[in-house]
Amino acid sequence: MSLDAVFTADGEWRQASDISRAVASGHTTALEVVDAALARIERHNPVLNAFTDITADRARAKARALDGAIAKGESVGPLAGVPFAVKNLFDIEGVVTRAGSKINRDGQPAGRDAALVQRMEAAGAVLVGALNMGEYAYDFTGENIHDGSSRNPHDVTRMTGGSSGGSGGAVGGALVPIALGSDTNGSIRVPASFCGIFGLKPTYGRLSRARTFPFVPSLDHLGPFARRVEDLACAYDAMQGSDLDDAACAARPVEHVSSLIAKGIDGLRIATAGGYFQTNLTPEAKEAVAAIADALGATAVAEFPEADRARAAAFLISTVEGASLHLDRLRSRAADFDPAVRDRLFAGAMVPAALVDRAQKFRRWYRDRVLDVFRDVDVIVAPATPFTAPTLGQATCELDGVERPVRTSIGLHTQPISFIGLPVVVVPVPRAPMPIGVQIITAPWREDIGLRVAWHLQQAGAIAAPRARGS
Repeated sequence: MSLDAVFTADGEWRQASDISRAVASGHTTALEVVDAALARIERHNPVLNAFTDITADRARAKARALDGAIAKGESVGPLAGVPFAVKNLFDIEGVVTRAGSKINRDGQPAGRDAALVQRMEAAGAVLVGALNMGEYAYDFTGENIHDGSSRNPHDVTRMTGGSSGGSGGAVGGALVPIALGSDTNGSIRVPASFCGIFGLKPTYGRLSRARTFPFVPSLDHLGPFARRVEDLACAYDAMQGSDLDDAACAARPVEHVSSLIAKGIDGLRIATAGGYFQTNLTPEAKEAVAAIADALGATAVAEFPEADRARAAAFLISTVEGASLHLDRLRSRAADFDPAVRDRLFAGAMVPAALVDRAQKFRRWYRDRVLDVFRDVDVIVAPATPFTAPTLGQATCELDGVERPVRTSIGLHTQPISFIGLPVVVVPVPRAPMPIGVQIITAPWREDIGLRVAWHLQQAGAIAAPRARGS
């Protein structure tokens, strides 16, 4: 058996479809692939702190079952043997769902896998563990006072971004080829940007959230991270489908995109986000957006009306819904929260109902105005983060000549998008010394277009996930 069809000569994971074909053809075994992933985790996780739980016994049992099915000539799915991991707010049977907190550890282990874990494994993928995250997903940095900070694979003194920080670090560091995370205000897109990888935040309601720990139910999305567009698309395809266990998961037909990403971008109307999205950026972020716009031939400018108010309303709704979810914990175990998270939740519990009602009315107005923008364009290019990954613990940064707080500035350009549930693919722009991401935004339910654009950019060499140090 050989792993040359699994790793490139420089030690990178090959494309998921290559791994699957190698396993299905007998060139290697699922068990060998899983053991290789577990070895990488053992070697690199002490530095990156991406994993909080490693499900080695389960993974090896799944791999043996796949190898047995292959030996019998049975079909094993398009992700056969491909290792993946999930943010630790996904239920994993037999594992306590931490959601990044101290309090949840006292709960019972999950009795059943999250819906998306089930769907990934039905496609042949093998779960190898759960990943570090910000407490209760209320975080943009990847810093966790209970489990320690996840660390950026390109510079371990820097943030991964959050709250899916372990997911970004695990894929950016090539511990696994695919990981799953959640995005409420930017928690897939921020780690993708800081860690130099691809991330997909689908349309709100596209992928089931069943058996995951919520943060803001009216804003929560789930989605994948990967180092290649093809892997992002394949994982997305495996997870699609309506689910009665998630009231928001729309009953839409499954629209597989893996076969469509090479369709090309001829005829697509592509614009750069203007106004608000061209402010509060470092030179690195401005240059990254300009490079992607140039590579796509984008000359038009699209305006999101009152995006600053959208961000403010997203903050308000997040803190109020989050506080409502945690009221009992705040009353009984306030001392066991991260103080920064606890204080924001306390503030949310005191927001007058009239302000929440006003924010929701504005949300409906804003969604209608943005959908009007998509009558004239198919794709909008926008910054994912205002800057490359800050150093761990960094408190302030300079944006447009003004000193601003890092923590609340990270989501400046993601919150006005997830606020109304638009699909976004974040693409990595390799830079020295640190990569940065750019958002490819499309109309609701048009993930296919975003992935097509990302594939075009990848093929043109405009974007790539840079190799992690030490991988």
